[in-house]
Amino acid sequence: MTSRRKLLMAAAVVAVALSLASVADAKGFRRYLRLRNDVEVLDERNRALAAQNDALRREIAALRKDPATLEQSVREELGYVKPGEIVFHLESP
Repeated sequence: MTSRRKLLMAAAVVAVALSLASVADAKGFRRYLRLRNDVEVLDERNRALAAQNDALRREIAALRKDPATLEQSVREELGYVKPGEIVFHLESP
């Protein structure tokens, strides 16, 4: 065997050993996979929160600009009624 071939074999053995150590070590490749999964979960949560924020911003804008929306919100959340209105509360069993 030539020295170049011996060097190549040694490098291959070291590379395989390091790969196995990385897979077996809790701080190696497994940690990378777990962290990558955590990032994906957090990205999805961020997208959901951004959508919720957009919906809330639209609701705030509607409450500030549209009196009918404000009235509907107050009536629903606070139970306000206009004089002369009759409210029926229906509950299902």
